[in-house]
Amino acid sequence: MPMNLPGFSALINAWWFLLLVPLIIFYFLKLRRPRLEIPSLALWRQVISDQRVNSPFQKFKRNLLLLLQILLLCSLIFGAMQPYLSSGAEQARYLPVLIDNSASMAALDAPNGKSRLDEAKEKVSKLIDDLLPDQRICLISVSSTARKLTDFTDNKRLLREAVARLEVGQVPSRLEDGLRMAQAMSRVQPIDTVVLISDGNVPSEVDFELPYKLNFQKLGSGGANVGIVDFNARRSRTGWDVFARIEGTKKPEGAEGPPTAKTLCEYELLQNGQPVKQETVSIEGGKAERLVFKVATSIATSLELRIKPDGFDSLASDNVAFLEIPAPRPLAVYCPMGMETYREALATMPDINLYPGAGSEPKAVDLKIAEGPLSTGPDTRVQFNVGFVPEELSNLVELVSGHTEVVDWRRTAPLLQHVQLLDVQIADDPKLSKGVGERDFELAGYEILAQSRSGPLILEKTIDGKLVYQFLFHTDRSSLVYRVGFPIMVQNLIQIAAQRANLLDSKALPTGSLPPQRITPETEIRVSGPHGYTETAKSDKDGFLSGLAAPYVGPYEITGTAEPLKLGASLLSSGETGLVTVEKLHFPEVAVSASTMVLKTDQPLWGWFAIAGLFFLLLEWWYFQKRPAGVPV
Repeated sequence: MPMNLPGFSALINAWWFLLLVPLIIFYFLKLRRPRLEIPSLALWRQVISDQRVNSPFQKFKRNLLLLLQILLLCSLIFGAMQPYLSSGAEQARYLPVLIDNSASMAALDAPNGKSRLDEAKEKVSKLIDDLLPDQRICLISVSSTARKLTDFTDNKRLLREAVARLEVGQVPSRLEDGLRMAQAMSRVQPIDTVVLISDGNVPSEVDFELPYKLNFQKLGSGGANVGIVDFNARRSRTGWDVFARIEGTKKPEGAEGPPTAKTLCEYELLQNGQPVKQETVSIEGGKAERLVFKVATSIATSLELRIKPDGFDSLASDNVAFLEIPAPRPLAVYCPMGMETYREALATMPDINLYPGAGSEPKAVDLKIAEGPLSTGPDTRVQFNVGFVPEELSNLVELVSGHTEVVDWRRTAPLLQHVQLLDVQIADDPKLSKGVGERDFELAGYEILAQSRSGPLILEKTIDGKLVYQFLFHTDRSSLVYRVGFPIMVQNLIQIAAQRANLLDSKALPTGSLPPQRITPETEIRVSGPHGYTETAKSDKDGFLSGLAAPYVGPYEITGTAEPLKLGASLLSSGETGLVTVEKLHFPEVAVSASTMVLKTDQPLWGWFAIAGLFFLLLEWWYFQKRPAGVPV
């Protein structure tokens, strides 16, 4: 094992050793001889002669006070030189420290024990205490996003305050964001090493190429845990069927002790704040238990599921989940009067309001069908276009008159499920431009669902939460409208629109961010959430409201709209609930193993020299005050 050698961070302060010269000269000049009466000088002549020969060494031998002051001065100078004991590792002047503060970091190791974040804070505090004068630390928290807590600084007070303010975010971890932030910093500062402090509850495969060394400091694992990992509802004839899934942690392989036992868990379902069902279920570690409820309602309803394990539960944020069930209503569909084949197919389907019709047109619908690039009508969540090439694809494909047929289609696509396109004759023929391939459509954001020998026929694209289906040919100029597959395709389209409008099913929202909302254009709103969380935002010119954060588990309310919007966010993460940890992070070109050992840092020694200086100062004071009579100073 190599020996750790001392070093000095401020070697320039060694010049202060020159103060020893005037100190010693001062004592040479300031020799005070005691006055004594003697009967004769004859016997002292030899003594005086010997003293002249041995001076100045005799002065050092007799003057303890001088020696103490030399030791005091040397201690202070050594302290000013900032000595340290090298750890043997390369010293990093700029050190980013990534601190995992995702939901699993709140897990306790024992009842009334310490959380993973508390343990991480202790490690970071040790790094701050051992910080050398020429070193700078930057603290970065990593949860669903990365957030810089401090710039590169050696201000220990500022660093300690940032660590003290750090809290657990009730969201899953996205390690890549923190690594990319450190990469961005490396373009400004010379960064060789990045420290990651985490419980290891992160994906083992990381899609990121490391431009620096990663020191993965793995914390101890949390204790046993039970939590809700899924909560959703499906519309039925009598109301809604509600489903929930509860999981328990599995004992790690190779761990000592008895096998993971079953845990009794009491659960309670609340509807609009009122309890409707309460029972007990047994959860076996590493397995899931499925719960099913029947909820009859004809209005918008808020559901809340709570669980309470009878034993130790290390994580509390996954013990509650929220689900918003919308009020049942017909699907709003817009289809121009001229598209008779579609209107006839839609007219036979239940629970649909078809526009234009007898009533006034709404400003927004759930599904809009159009047959030209200059389509009119209300805004929509799902757009179905037929018979033209979008302007953004005009340089990739051209629609010409001619005969073609479908040679391949994606049978698993929701729109084309159970739709037989074999031998469908089409009078519009799409021709690819020279050198254009499928990759060019992917770069434009489109996915090809069906194609002929000469080019794509059906495309799909999602932009800003809006789903667009693009038929480059017109269905009226094909034999598709005479096939049984045409009404099936229209029915699939209705199902897709109903699902995106949450009319057929509803899923609990995960924490991290709220889904995009459509409100009045350019309207300021306010979001209120758990733990006093508030946020203000403004919708764009099209009325879209996106990017709203949901950092905590609990109910959220958006005010400032015509009617307040109520949403609930839940953890719903099997990975966070299971507290599964990894021992190695796999990057594209390298793997980084976790280390549970204490992070090696250079140990500053200036404090010991300061204590030694204080000791010599007190000793000098005592000696000066209590020295025996007749002893020179």
